[in-house]
Amino acid sequence: MWDRLLVDCNVATFEERPGNPLGLIENAAIGIADGKVVRVGKRTELAGFRAKQVDAFGGAWVTPGLIDCHTHLVFGGTRADEHAMRRAGASYEEIAKTGGGIASTVKQTAAASDEALLEQSRRRLHALMAGGCTTIEIKSGYGLDPDSELRLLKIAAELGKNEPVRIAPTLLALHALPADQRDRRAHYVGEIVDKLIPAAAKQGLATSVDAFCDTIAFTPEEVERLFKAAAHHGLRVRLHAEQLSNQHGAALAAQYRALSADHLEHLDEAGAKALAAAGTVAVLLPGAFYALQEEKKPPVALLRRHKVPMAVATDCNPGTSPMLSPTLAMNMACTFFGLTPEEALAGMTINAARALGLAYAVGSVAAGKQADLAVWRIESIAELGYWVGLPGPERRIFGGIDN
Repeated sequence: MWDRLLVDCNVATFEERPGNPLGLIENAAIGIADGKVVRVGKRTELAGFRAKQVDAFGGAWVTPGLIDCHTHLVFGGTRADEHAMRRAGASYEEIAKTGGGIASTVKQTAAASDEALLEQSRRRLHALMAGGCTTIEIKSGYGLDPDSELRLLKIAAELGKNEPVRIAPTLLALHALPADQRDRRAHYVGEIVDKLIPAAAKQGLATSVDAFCDTIAFTPEEVERLFKAAAHHGLRVRLHAEQLSNQHGAALAAQYRALSADHLEHLDEAGAKALAAAGTVAVLLPGAFYALQEEKKPPVALLRRHKVPMAVATDCNPGTSPMLSPTLAMNMACTFFGLTPEEALAGMTINAARALGLAYAVGSVAAGKQADLAVWRIESIAELGYWVGLPGPERRIFGGIDN
């Protein structure tokens, strides 16, 4: 006797089958018990099983719950003024040099109480959940000193309590160099490496460590120092790489078996080959491309050629991607970057799970995995990358329960 049986639906399992890379099953059924999928297949294959609750979905499509694998969800205030500056022609670098950018958010975040940050961040969390997300990565990065970064990780953990969502916390340890540390770069990196990384690991506040490797952020040498410390403390790594220039961050990330390398607009072939060899996921962030009005696109054809798995995320942040819609992220990935709708959906399910090191538990509809599902009233899976501003799913199921 299962807890639940879902019938009269079509399922995109994302468990690859011969001649069926998305694992599509029409006229399907899904058995759920103890919050996990116990069986998925043709409805006729599950006809002899019983469940406490049977739900007929009227031919709707069921996908894995969406996974937003790159967000900066916890921050204070907004940067709407910078949006106006960019519309007037200012570049990301110019805004940063005038005290805007990340420094502005750091100031507003420090000024906000824990309660205020929770309230603001919860609204953003609920928007992503309403869009179909059942797993959401949340980075720190707006503290810029050990105590403040640990504070943000604790708020991210608190945010996930009593909410039907899975939070994947990431320590964005090297995000921006504080203005008062410009002449003390080595000292600042040392503080992060020697104090923050051990503290975050000891307190179990993060599952991975991230950094921003670019001309306006940190050098590959500084990032490598961070990666070595993360590895020493048993933490996986990720990297903001090749967004504004090619610093060969992707190759560095691959060298340390990073879970993901994110942005990648300036990725070259050597970097793509390195990612492929390491099994590192390329995370594409069309919201930032759109908000910054960039012209350089990630080399999707290159990533395809070398079979680098591609994920898609909102990059929700106050300055360069104020996006709260996972379905819009998928549409933008198709429209701007040329992904197929199927690639975009894989990018917010199975490949996003891989980018978080969670593919063993989520990202596909398969026996033994969490019953995190999204039920869509659409005629075909292609519609998820087609509609602009598509609302969230008709039903969002987390751990086998509608919410």
